[in-house]
Amino acid sequence: MADGWVLHVDLDQFFASVEVLRRPELRGRPVVVGGSGDPGRARTVVATASREAREFGVRSGMPMRMAARKCPDAVFLPTDMPAYQQASDQVMATLRGFPVRLEVYGLDEAFLGGDIDDPQRLAADVKVAILDQAGLTCAVGIGRNKNQAKIAARFAKRDPAGIATLTDETWMPVMGARPVGDLWGVGPKTVQKLGELSLPTIADLAAADLETLLQRFPRRAAEWLSVIARGGGDTEVVTEPRVAKSRSKEVTFAHDLTERADIEQQLTALARRLGTEVVEAGRQVAVVAVTVRSSSFYTQTRQAKLRGGPSTDLEVISRAALSVLEKIELRRPVRLLGVRADLVDE
Repeated sequence: MADGWVLHVDLDQFFASVEVLRRPELRGRPVVVGGSGDPGRARTVVATASREAREFGVRSGMPMRMAARKCPDAVFLPTDMPAYQQASDQVMATLRGFPVRLEVYGLDEAFLGGDIDDPQRLAADVKVAILDQAGLTCAVGIGRNKNQAKIAARFAKRDPAGIATLTDETWMPVMGARPVGDLWGVGPKTVQKLGELSLPTIADLAAADLETLLQRFPRRAAEWLSVIARGGGDTEVVTEPRVAKSRSKEVTFAHDLTERADIEQQLTALARRLGTEVVEAGRQVAVVAVTVRSSSFYTQTRQAKLRGGPSTDLEVISRAALSVLEKIELRRPVRLLGVRADLVDE
């Protein structure tokens, strides 16, 4: 694979595209998908916005109310995960028809790898097949590794052909002057730390020695940052299904919770729903984590191992969540509750 190619397939505005496919009369209109589809409902956010809606400044993660202000004529629709899963399955089945390895990376993303002689031709064939068989469009990034291919797909979204390539040779001329936040997997906190080291650009990070990075990062993170800044990355396309190491659920309340009894009741129900899903998947819970976000957006997360070892007992799981809650200070009204279960195999 060191001399091979990796392709990253990224479906365009996936949720919105599926909705337009189901309702052709929406084609060309601004479509916003999120929550219950009611833009007047508090604390719901945009999951996906169509290209037409994005022209008005609507973006994923934006509160639905703000989206409605920016684009009042948009069609607002609720999320329909079963429909999106079905469309995703159809796309992945199409990709499995090509003589390459497929790694499903999400509902709307996948990596392709293997013996690829002509990546441009494969990318073009993939786009045609997905459009013909699933009715959806996509961008395809081509690179020598996943990092290059993933970032190339971003450029592909702005290219008329919907295909873009990054290689070892073109990486630094294209990416060097860009901010470190443009790297795949580098978030705001990492950007801040790199700024404190006077490493604002990808070229700066690529030129930094490991000792400099170790001033602000653990060794493993420092080594990873050094590799991706130079355009390196994983070349292995894994065909086995991903086995989730954890599952989580969270709920944002329409009205803040102020009574501890209400908080405990909601947390218990959330933990039991999560536990039910875990048990149905044939897994066991080893660790329970609880997240509480207050009305001021102050967020606390605590966790604990189940005392008796991994379990599928819903009562044990919900009691563990309540026990973890006791470690969290509840000084302000609660806006959001979340529960995460770290899993082991049955």
